[in-house]
Amino acid sequence: MSATGIGASVRRKEDQRFLTGRGHYTDDINRPGQTHAYILRSPYAHAKIRKIDTSRAMAAPGVVAVFTGKDMAADSVGGLPCGWQIHSRDGEPMKEPGHPPLVVDRVRHVGDQVAVVIAESRSQAKDAAELIEVDYEPLSAIANPKKALEGGAPQVWDEAPGNLCYDWVLGDEAEIDAALKGAHHVTKIELVNNRLVPNAMEPRAAVGEYDPATGDYTLYTTSQNPHVIRLLMGAFVLQIPEHRLRVVAPDVGGGFGSKIYHYAEEAIVTWASAKVNRPIKWTAERSESFMTDAHGRDHVTTAHLAMDKDGKFLALKVETIANMGAYLSTFAPCVPTYLYATLLAGVYTTPKIFANVKAVFTHTVPVDAYRGAGRPEATYLLERIVSQAAREMGLDQAELRRRNFIKREQFPYQTPVALMYDSGDPGGCLDKALKLADYAGFEARRKEAASRGRYRGIGFSTYVEACGIAPSAVVGSLGARAGLYECGQVRVHPTGSVTVFTGTHSHGQGHETTFAQLVSDRLGIPIENVDVVHGDTAKIPFGMGTYGSRSLAVGGVAIDKALEKVITKAKKIAAHLLEAAEADIVFENGEFKVAGTDRKKAFGEISLAAYVPHNYPITELEPGLEETAFFDPLNFSYPGGAHLCEVEIDPDTGVTEVVNFVAVDDFGKVINPMIVEGQVHGGLAQGIGQALLENCVYDEQGQLLTGSYMDYTMPRADNLPNFTLDTHNVPAPDNPLGVKGCGEVGAIGSPPAVINAVIDALSPLGITDISMPATPAKVWQAIRSARPPLAAE
Repeated sequence: MSATGIGASVRRKEDQRFLTGRGHYTDDINRPGQTHAYILRSPYAHAKIRKIDTSRAMAAPGVVAVFTGKDMAADSVGGLPCGWQIHSRDGEPMKEPGHPPLVVDRVRHVGDQVAVVIAESRSQAKDAAELIEVDYEPLSAIANPKKALEGGAPQVWDEAPGNLCYDWVLGDEAEIDAALKGAHHVTKIELVNNRLVPNAMEPRAAVGEYDPATGDYTLYTTSQNPHVIRLLMGAFVLQIPEHRLRVVAPDVGGGFGSKIYHYAEEAIVTWASAKVNRPIKWTAERSESFMTDAHGRDHVTTAHLAMDKDGKFLALKVETIANMGAYLSTFAPCVPTYLYATLLAGVYTTPKIFANVKAVFTHTVPVDAYRGAGRPEATYLLERIVSQAAREMGLDQAELRRRNFIKREQFPYQTPVALMYDSGDPGGCLDKALKLADYAGFEARRKEAASRGRYRGIGFSTYVEACGIAPSAVVGSLGARAGLYECGQVRVHPTGSVTVFTGTHSHGQGHETTFAQLVSDRLGIPIENVDVVHGDTAKIPFGMGTYGSRSLAVGGVAIDKALEKVITKAKKIAAHLLEAAEADIVFENGEFKVAGTDRKKAFGEISLAAYVPHNYPITELEPGLEETAFFDPLNFSYPGGAHLCEVEIDPDTGVTEVVNFVAVDDFGKVINPMIVEGQVHGGLAQGIGQALLENCVYDEQGQLLTGSYMDYTMPRADNLPNFTLDTHNVPAPDNPLGVKGCGEVGAIGSPPAVINAVIDALSPLGITDISMPATPAKVWQAIRSARPPLAAE
């Protein structure tokens, strides 16, 4: 291993600009003649719009234009498209109502876009927006997904009776019911996977610009996948030919899934820039982000796990209600179906599984993929019900899991819910985690905590994730409306330096370092000689962006395939220059050698010959050294692992302290251990945040009650322990690099580990359930209910 190659903990190249305040974000972009947009948003969750009067706003200082939904409709602007179609159990396609960038006659959630003001400054646009008079007719609203299915509930869409988007199934229900009926023991659990607000460091922003001289449009935006935005917005919303639309996503300060999607503001500023013939900039306020960025999770689930007398799992039945919000966001329909139900086998050999998912519309912000996207929901369900089953069966938590684990020698393993896991070793991960957590010494620590008046508990979570979503033919058959391959282009310059163009996008993952390490290792050149370009559709080949932990497992492999093409061509050039047979050329450590001799050429000499072809096999090869490759995986990659959480609870306050957290994960081949560790840290922070602190709450009329950091509690440093991390890696056989995703595992494995630890701590009181988030008030109330206060109290 070289100092900068694969396996080295190289410091991130991009941090130099980020840590010195020289990052270049969308809000840093200012175009000549630029104007500013402010969006007027609905204060109601559900209301008819009788009339909009913009005359006073138009007369306000600095106002350039005011547009409503009728203006966009007059230009035949389309609705925001959904990128995945699901069919119900009866074969009917899901209900897919329109999603106009600016609503025309009815608002369906607090924050829905009603009008846009374009002005010389942002403050002028905001002031003018307050002068717009909207005559609303308030209507009854529904925010609770379970109640949305009840008779008489307010209807979100006329075309979706009963608020049902789809009623989807996987598996044979009758077979599962028979297995449950004949089982020795059945564990039942009811869960809520709480709604979350993503809260990236950088709020969303967009700058639209139209060039009347060429008819070209440019959109600068905070996006995880600029090519997808160009495709969706250009083809389906604004009807702009792709060659006339450039989308640029510069540095992006965090995404976590919330910046995958095509949002209304992107279409609004792009369309309006041509109407006013000037660039238009929009940047979200944090309060706007709370009520417009796609939210995550929001499941209500009942599950039954059947076991024999020895605790072997026989069958699992899962019934889930998934909240879609008021509209279908870009990838929303696939999250509670193909990214959730297909992971319900987890790391276990459960032979029979049935899942029914009812997706419902409510008068809330649309819900879509958020760090983990379906896999955290599946893992939370499984690990909660397995832990409860262990308590009911009187078995040790680790022992019940071991009895049902897929063993390493059983891989590749075909699950009953469609997926075939390519590799893994759940038992090996758990064994290492138990040792690192000193599981054997836990009871002594529990007794010591009790002597201080504290409840101490330990929680388990053993998980598997499917990431690098693919292959295209498979996801296409399941309803995806896009290919999920990736592209990489390697341009070798005459002096031997390299520029890599990738269709993936970095928003905190360290691509500029990791991909450079990959190139440095393969070509034997200094990492400083490698530049990575992403985020600009005018520069990069068509790619699908970054989400689902796909960047390395899909995008990195595409780059590696392009590197292989470069090396193959370079060998031909070297053979000509060294007057040897191509079969005798060996490439290693940046040099082309004739096997068995001391004759050699450096990589830079070969690249120079490719561009200055004075002595060149011109009849065989074209000049230049630049190659492009596409990679469409044969399968997902399957990271997995074991997370153990230890907590202490103060019964007087209900405060839960995470005193120890151990995570042992399987990432396959690791390119940069330091970056991987950082990704795990971030995911664990988000997972612990969901388990103990974060909760997006609407009242009965659809008003957002947690619309700021005063109400929505984000995790802070003092909420987190020093993590103990390790890996137990099994290389992925289905991609040439052997890599697996790492960006989402922390958020997948940690929530059930934390909640299982809380329940374990409170189990002496007879408490068997605590819902997320386990806030101090909720935990304190559970303790008081289980242990009534003395009369003196």
